[in-house]
Amino acid sequence: MWKKTSLAALLTLLLSGCSQSVSEYQNETPELKLNQFFQGTAKAWGVLHNWQGKQSVRFSAELCGEWQGGQGNLYELFYFSDGRIEQRHWQLQQQSDGSVSGTAGDVVGQATGQLAGNALYWQYTLRLPYDGDTLDVAVKDWMYLIDDDNLINRSTLHKFGLQVAELTLSIQRQDTNASCVALQQKIQQQVPQS
Repeated sequence: MWKKTSLAALLTLLLSGCSQSVSEYQNETPELKLNQFFQGTAKAWGVLHNWQGKQSVRFSAELCGEWQGGQGNLYELFYFSDGRIEQRHWQLQQQSDGSVSGTAGDVVGQATGQLAGNALYWQYTLRLPYDGDTLDVAVKDWMYLIDDDNLINRSTLHKFGLQVAELTLSIQRQDTNASCVALQQKIQQQVPQS
């Protein structure tokens, strides 16, 4: 009995010691400001791994952001290695205390997050197409600004409390003065007409 209790306590201690808090990055530079990094065009490349850690799909993406003060629109167009093309339009708000919120068409409810130093911790529920229906998964996003033009994003996807996939994404800022009209037109061409 003692061994089981001690082992459970040790595992709890080890697992709780593995979690991170965004506040740990408060002094890291350069400072991540969404309304600066996601202003204008960017390109992204990523890999999705399944629950076994095996690569399941690769993708590239075009991004473009437009901001007025702390409110922004971020347009994303994804090209997957299996031939799928998907789009997302984030409507974002960044507060002066570093808190972030947002909505998108395939996000259930509101996404929430917190900026600190070079990092953003961001969580939301994503509705994915699955086997002719949809599947809601909890997403935990960590973004780390490497330098003024490069950001690494690590996301874990969870269902019923279990991690079902992991995504690694690199985003490179392109033209901060670019308009988003061209990308909006490309996205509009991908949306099925009703």
